[in-house]
Amino acid sequence: MNVSAWKQKDTWTGKEFTLLLLLEFIFVIVVVKYGVQSLYLSWFNNTLYSGTLTGLTIAIVLMSGLYFIALRPQNLSWREVGIRSFSTKYWWKIPIWILLTIILSVAVALLTSLLGNSVDNSKTESLQQNINLFTILIGIISAGVVSPVYEEIFYRGFIYRWLRVRLGMNWGIMISSLIFTIAHFPTLNAMPVNFINGVVFAWVYEKTGSVIPGMIIHGVFNTIAVVLTVTG
Repeated sequence: MNVSAWKQKDTWTGKEFTLLLLLEFIFVIVVVKYGVQSLYLSWFNNTLYSGTLTGLTIAIVLMSGLYFIALRPQNLSWREVGIRSFSTKYWWKIPIWILLTIILSVAVALLTSLLGNSVDNSKTESLQQNINLFTILIGIISAGVVSPVYEEIFYRGFIYRWLRVRLGMNWGIMISSLIFTIAHFPTLNAMPVNFINGVVFAWVYEKTGSVIPGMIIHGVFNTIAVVLTVTG
């Protein structure tokens, strides 16, 4: 596959796309985020621990679904969902994209704060109330490593690519970012920032042909957010 072939065609149909959306919006949101997370909360009585374990569960569910629904049936490798090398010319741009992500996210957060929105949620509040090396490490691993890896593979590597092939870049970016945003329900207050991040990450995938730069940007951004949470 050449550097841009992934933008023109893939071997999937609407079946794989629909099944994976159902996995996300029915199983993950309804079963995992409400049922399973409540179980974790009853075990740990701590929103940080239960939220972290929920995130890991979601990662396992979505990556397993992607493999068994979209990849394995057609003997496809993970390269098909963006896990591939990218040109070295983009390495120096990654810090710029990180800065762009931060600037846009802060701007959106400030604008929505005028409407009474806040970026705090139960997990950040729990982290602030239980600040120690262990909880900070959990926060960084969860938000800075686990989430960026599976979210970039699923939402950009598969969802954006599928839409990109059929609808073009602009609609692909907008719709995949909207899906990425809605998938963060019920953390409604973070959704404006999620949407902006989705746009940036999809655009980076469009430029580089790899989800790895997006993972790096996503991971650094989330790690900075964790650090600001515990120091703020």
